[in-house]
Amino acid sequence: MAAHGLKRARPAELVPGTVSVLSARMDYLPRATPGGWQAAELGRLGRPHEAVVSLYARGRDYHKVLRQRLQQLGTRIAAAVGPLGYRVFTDSAPVLESELAARSGLGWRGKHTLVLNRESGSTFFLGEIYLDLALPASAPVDAHCGNCSACLDVCPTQAIVGPYRLDARRCISYLTIEHAGPIPTELRPLIGNRIYGCDDCQLVCPWNKFARVSALPDFDAREGLAGAQLAALFCWTEAEFLQRTQGSAIRRIGHERWLRNIAVAIGNALRLQPDAALEQALHRHAQHASALVREHVAWALQQATPPFDNRSLCTTGEAT
Repeated sequence: MAAHGLKRARPAELVPGTVSVLSARMDYLPRATPGGWQAAELGRLGRPHEAVVSLYARGRDYHKVLRQRLQQLGTRIAAAVGPLGYRVFTDSAPVLESELAARSGLGWRGKHTLVLNRESGSTFFLGEIYLDLALPASAPVDAHCGNCSACLDVCPTQAIVGPYRLDARRCISYLTIEHAGPIPTELRPLIGNRIYGCDDCQLVCPWNKFARVSALPDFDAREGLAGAQLAALFCWTEAEFLQRTQGSAIRRIGHERWLRNIAVAIGNALRLQPDAALEQALHRHAQHASALVREHVAWALQQATPPFDNRSLCTTGEAT
């Protein structure tokens, strides 16, 4: 934000000549999502040895899918109206996507700051086309959160500091994905077994009973992510991580942050119950080349009582 300043709020400064912004959304629930999916996903949080990856990240990288479709839409608009200047975005530039979507009528800003739609809840991606073509503006819709405070109450780190106010520095999605350094020590126990993102505020939102399953196979959960055990994922070498996350948004965080996140989750699991396999997996990375990984592994080992020391059970190759 410091780098781009008001370009976020002034589209014509980001893309000169912009006079209209077309906002779009795309549902992302995997096609195999069962009824009662919210309760099922909340149930994962009660199984500390299971790694939890946000639903949106279990399939193909949404940046690629939505950007490609928006580009096709821009091409079709240009074919219909003639010469056209446009540029597409999806979580890829200083764009106030949620605010643009709310002002365009795609939904309203929920108290968790996400966009909510009466027919689709909040489980969708947002994208935009900046156009140098003047289009009639669509009207915003009324908010329908009422007195509900479920999202504020459930947030594990209390990152939603008030209705419509989010402190990203406490948000698990930010900490496990965008944040590059050490995760604050006081927040690590609150992360639980979430290793990539956090869906809690969406899982308790009443409007998500209307969430729609994606029509695309792109967002189907890839094998090895949903229901995977922490110890197994922690054994991935960097080569395996890159191979298994090819085409996935997860790949963006890199192997180092992947290990950092899993180490925190393992530490949280060990605090609840001793587990030799998890401790052995941690010892495998105790001398990792990355100081960031070593720090989080050391913290995780401190959570185990009593401590256990032995050779690692990882057999997939060198972790460093």
